[in-house]
Amino acid sequence: MTRILVVEDEPGIALGLEDDLELEGYEVEVIGDGAAASRRAREGGFDLILLDVMLPGKDGFEICRELRRAGMRVPILMLTAKTQEAEKVMGLELGADDYVTKPFGTRELRARIKALLRRSAAPEAEQECYRFGDVEVDLRRGELRRGGVPVELTPIEFKLLTLFVRAPGRLMSRDRLIEGAWGSDTFASDRIVDNHIANLRKKIEPDPADPSYIHNVRGMGYRFDG
Repeated sequence: MTRILVVEDEPGIALGLEDDLELEGYEVEVIGDGAAASRRAREGGFDLILLDVMLPGKDGFEICRELRRAGMRVPILMLTAKTQEAEKVMGLELGADDYVTKPFGTRELRARIKALLRRSAAPEAEQECYRFGDVEVDLRRGELRRGGVPVELTPIEFKLLTLFVRAPGRLMSRDRLIEGAWGSDTFASDRIVDNHIANLRKKIEPDPADPSYIHNVRGMGYRFDG
């Protein structure tokens, strides 16, 4: 049975989450204290962590940072009442896989949980070919084909596309894209990222002006839906 750790200190929300997720067939454990949750999560055994940001003892950002530094790869879905985009980006940069803003709908939350569990069940390294629409990406050969016809990409464009296809549905900040495609010691700017994304769209999108695959998330980055 899939095990989910719910870290939430508001009793009403915690109980509602526990009941709803158990009805969906998950085994659920609820902890309301940040420090205790951090210790319990590091013990392992969970398939996903539902992590509130505002917690007593230790906040969700600190917990997320600790788990990632400890090498834990379990998917983390953050729950936040914050509306500031900078704080959402901070959670993602610390290693969270997705976030939901309170108040949230149960259908949306279930869908995001299922998406994260699907992605975590299939290790990225095991897949070398990805297909979406009439596009085929062969990572082993370093090739992109559209409608069976090879399409030439620059090395940076191919690195960006690799990052996207390996993380479908996941928000990718510009900083994450810069680190993955250019490296951490680069002087690449947000504008350079946007320009390369625009060029990449011309090569993979049916209509680059109305993208079907690479979507801009205003003020936060990009998301690939393939």
